[in-house]
Amino acid sequence: MSYDFISLTADPEKLGSALAESDIVTVAMVLVQLTEDLSLLDEIAGYIKGPWDYSVKMPAATQEEIRARLIETVRAYAEEGRDLPPPPDDATLQRMMSVAVGEPVSDDYAAMMREELALHDADPKGVSWHRDPPQERLDTFHVVIVGAGMSGLLSAIKLQQAGIPFTVIEKNDAVGGTWYENRYPGCGVDTPNHFYSYSFEPSHEWTEFYSKRDELHQYFENCADKYDLRRDIRFETEVVSLRYDEASASWDVSISGKDGAEETLRANAVITAVGQLNRPKLPDIPGLDTFKGGAFHTARWDESADLAGKRVAMIGTGASGMQTGPAIAGEVGRFTIFQRSPHWVISNPNYHRFVSPGKKWILEHLPYYARWYRFQLFWGFSDGIHGALQLDLDWPHPERALNATNDRFRANMVRHMERELDGDPELMAKVVPDYPPYGKRMLVDNHWFPMLKRDNVDLITDTIDHIEANAIVMADGTRHEVDVIILATGFHANRMLWPMEIIGRDGENLSDIWGEDDPKAYLGITVPKFPNLFILYGPNTNLGHGGSAMFHGECQVRYTMKCLRDLIEGDYRTMEVRKEVHDAFNERCDAAHEKMVWAHAGVDNWYKNGKGRVFANSPWRLVDYWAMTEAPDPDDYIVR
Repeated sequence: MSYDFISLTADPEKLGSALAESDIVTVAMVLVQLTEDLSLLDEIAGYIKGPWDYSVKMPAATQEEIRARLIETVRAYAEEGRDLPPPPDDATLQRMMSVAVGEPVSDDYAAMMREELALHDADPKGVSWHRDPPQERLDTFHVVIVGAGMSGLLSAIKLQQAGIPFTVIEKNDAVGGTWYENRYPGCGVDTPNHFYSYSFEPSHEWTEFYSKRDELHQYFENCADKYDLRRDIRFETEVVSLRYDEASASWDVSISGKDGAEETLRANAVITAVGQLNRPKLPDIPGLDTFKGGAFHTARWDESADLAGKRVAMIGTGASGMQTGPAIAGEVGRFTIFQRSPHWVISNPNYHRFVSPGKKWILEHLPYYARWYRFQLFWGFSDGIHGALQLDLDWPHPERALNATNDRFRANMVRHMERELDGDPELMAKVVPDYPPYGKRMLVDNHWFPMLKRDNVDLITDTIDHIEANAIVMADGTRHEVDVIILATGFHANRMLWPMEIIGRDGENLSDIWGEDDPKAYLGITVPKFPNLFILYGPNTNLGHGGSAMFHGECQVRYTMKCLRDLIEGDYRTMEVRKEVHDAFNERCDAAHEKMVWAHAGVDNWYKNGKGRVFANSPWRLVDYWAMTEAPDPDDYIVR
């Protein structure tokens, strides 16, 4: 495979300065791959102790030698006109990965990471036909996608590449889903951007390592434009119902436009891509509807609201609250925060850092660098901590942690809080959780603790009794007069696919099967009696231990695309997951959750339903889910 090394080395000073701004271990992996000299791995392995803060442990002289050797190597490639070397074999790749993250990477990761690294493949999870289907078969096969957010756009791109006709139904007037709807101050991602992006569509222009809402939304706008998707999207249109017609083996999709006019589309298959966190949940507090000031949910931010100098209340201290609070605390007059329960908070020095020009340049121009950097993020933010979230029956302190590693996480986070709050005993009593780390969604510190020390900020942990026209009244009768109430109270995650009515085979109503809060699906994707219905970001696919929703989404879309390929190539009408397969999967899922932190008896979170079953999160490592969704097993389905 050829590469333009001449352009890379055209400005040696620029190359040198850019390398100086780059991650040295990532640069070393590029050097190993270009030279095929594995001895460098032994030279640097002793300096790397985990996927995080490794560069300071490596002597400056060693770092300079690696950069110099890389410059010499790429210059030789340019002068000799050499092509890129072949990808390393599995054993070499596994060894490189283990050194890159400073801990053993097991051999079951080799195949997945070979795909994820995409060393010679721009689209590692692409799906190709086994044989070209007749054009008339493609022309008469139509897919409806519900939602134009991250998973909906991904599905549209893959269907377009396969030549399968589709229509996207989007309730908003733009693409982007959650990154379009959430506009509250401080809104941003808490997964590193270079991992939180499509594997086949990396961006080397992220301005921050954890970008804010506008930049994320623009990324999806750019993808929609690049792949010319808007012509197949019906904006400001909502799906009212999905009804399976057994006679035609198709779905009748009832939609409603912004003018209220309804029509019905017919689809051979339906992909729902509405996510779990898209319908705001308002708190059930008596009197909320009687409040005379402004009151709005973070996901429905009132951009006309003037908070300057106002008495502002924020109910909720979860992810959106953690981002909103510090962004507005300096603007408002009095800021009263009402906390039901505290959250564990991670300190991450990169969370507020900008990507340097040199780092952007290297990401774009140095072969392999972006992929190795993505792998390091992949490992550090996902499966590397999975074991720390499982119950050790011999651990003597189950009330505070699950195991020794989990307890170490706890101690580190408590120390961070103590430093940030100067050990203030009153605040420490309010912010340190009484449940194990990762029992609820982990939050990234957005200058939350310095905000709590501000003179105009109060953190209230007492119980709210009711709301009056201009005040929030506590159970003990204390009144907090406020002008504006911000509701950082989450979403109806348990009411998955609501409010759509979905009627499958034999007239089965999906809401009756799932009940109020117990959704289940095979692999989180398919449900018995609902043929050719594919659910993205469905039950038990939320990532609670880390990772990227993008990666999980690509796994689900690849699986869905292979199901559609099997239908079309086999000239079948329907495929429906077998009930026994579906039920057995969910039994395994529930059994796995019994060992995980989210099922801990002392934890109350949105991952669980009313009976304590974890319906939202995946208990699997990413490598496990990747293997499960690599391709559909024909024996799992009834195909007609």
